[in-house]
Amino acid sequence: MRSLPEADPGVPDIRSPLRFLWWNARRQAPSLLAGITYATLWWLVQALMPAVLGKGIEAVTAKDTRALLVWASILFGLGLLQAFTGVMRHRMAVFNWLAAAYRTVQLTTRQATRLGATLPKRLSTGEVVSVGNSDIAHIGSSMDILLRGTGSVVAIVTVTVILISTSLPLGLLVLFGVPLMAVAVGPLLRPMHRRQAEQRELTGELSTRAADIVAGLRVLRGIGGEQVFAQRYREESQRVRRAGVRVAGVESVLEGAQILLPGLLIAIVTGIGASFAVAGDIPTGQLVAFYLYAVFLIGPMRTLTEAADKITKGHVAAGRVIRILSIEPEMTGGVASSPGGVLRDSYSGVTVQPGSLTAVAASAPSDAIAIADRLGRYSAGDVTFGAVELATLAMPEVRSRILVADNGARLFTGRLRDELDVGGGASDQQVRQALDAACATDIVEALPDGLDAQVAESGREFSGGQQQRLRLVRALLTDPEVLILVEPTSAVDAHSEARIAERLAKARAGKTTLICTTSPLVLDRTDHVIYVEGGRVLAEGAHRELLDSSPEYAATVTRGED
Repeated sequence: MRSLPEADPGVPDIRSPLRFLWWNARRQAPSLLAGITYATLWWLVQALMPAVLGKGIEAVTAKDTRALLVWASILFGLGLLQAFTGVMRHRMAVFNWLAAAYRTVQLTTRQATRLGATLPKRLSTGEVVSVGNSDIAHIGSSMDILLRGTGSVVAIVTVTVILISTSLPLGLLVLFGVPLMAVAVGPLLRPMHRRQAEQRELTGELSTRAADIVAGLRVLRGIGGEQVFAQRYREESQRVRRAGVRVAGVESVLEGAQILLPGLLIAIVTGIGASFAVAGDIPTGQLVAFYLYAVFLIGPMRTLTEAADKITKGHVAAGRVIRILSIEPEMTGGVASSPGGVLRDSYSGVTVQPGSLTAVAASAPSDAIAIADRLGRYSAGDVTFGAVELATLAMPEVRSRILVADNGARLFTGRLRDELDVGGGASDQQVRQALDAACATDIVEALPDGLDAQVAESGREFSGGQQQRLRLVRALLTDPEVLILVEPTSAVDAHSEARIAERLAKARAGKTTLICTTSPLVLDRTDHVIYVEGGRVLAEGAHRELLDSSPEYAATVTRGED
């Protein structure tokens, strides 16, 4: 059996959910066919047992010891075969479940990596989390059920043939009874499909709400908004609960139908068979066999309704997955190269001179973020780097030469030094200088193991201001040709902010640096300040000059101060 996951998940067919499921089935066709074979044999062995038991009872009735031993031996052999095929069927079922689930994980992970910053703009956090939590399981289950589902159809056909050959009325009853039951269950599938999709949407929205609350918990507590958002989360969770109850209502009716309808068929088959036995039309052994067949049919018939349920859930899940897989990155890589030079955003008019420490102060913070995204090529824009359009450069070159460091970046689990020096090439002296420039030396000194300390997930052991300073250390150690910092001191106190502003200017002396901020302490240390209003450059100059010449600039950077 092949190991999982596969090295290459392949290129999926994302034209529709059904095509995606069919593509998955074709990718693992050998293991599916093997599993279907074992499942079919497993069901067939069980389908033959009632007939063998019936023959054995007839041998007892006829007091034929030799015949009894023969049928008992056959029954023993069928039992051994059932045990073997059952083990192999289950093994193949687990393999096929895992193969489909792992393949889906690989595809979505590869797509998330490919999309980068595009993914959170197009899909909510809850939507992505729900795919990982439940959708991959449903897709795996849709592959798993194909084994037993196909085998159950073969078993029902086999039993029907046996019954027809023994008693035409009973065979016809089963032949027409099973499809009628399937048709009776059909009307339940559409509302279940609809309610499952609704619950899935609400669950994704709730996960997004939870992620937003956790991410902003520190801020919410600071402004007293924790209870307001908690109440909103409570209301949304109740909507999810009610949606789950509606889904459970349909599923409970479906479960009841799986017991009631086969039970009715058993009662009818047994009643008619008993009347035939009383009339002497069939022997006692065949009556026992008919009863056992009727009981046996519960299994494959329930499997058919289970298959309908799991394939329906798999269809809904596949729709969510292909929604992610169908997203295209906002930016594509080019093939040109640039010798560097002036970095200019034509839409806003922001021009960053090489080797200078420039600041962008925007009346609306979103305008500064948009400019940083365009200059870093995280969103489309008419941007030039030297004499070359930024959009024509190869993406690896852009990422290696222009670094945008914002407060959305995260610290990862691992040794602190490795998290700060991601390239692994910084000397101890360079690390100390970067820590000093970001006023983060005290953070490291407070740790028992210093730079060898292990960072928890997302750096949760650090405060917001500490995380911000550590992210600045990481950006400085990366030492890109162009460094774009978005509000690098928004979470630190004024004393630390003043020291960072002074030391940052020295640390980046002679290198191209752009800081998006409205902090007067930082702006006063820059070589050149660009004031942006309405997304366009309104004024340029030194910080103190703009305070005197631009009332709009003065109002923006002194907001909330006397």
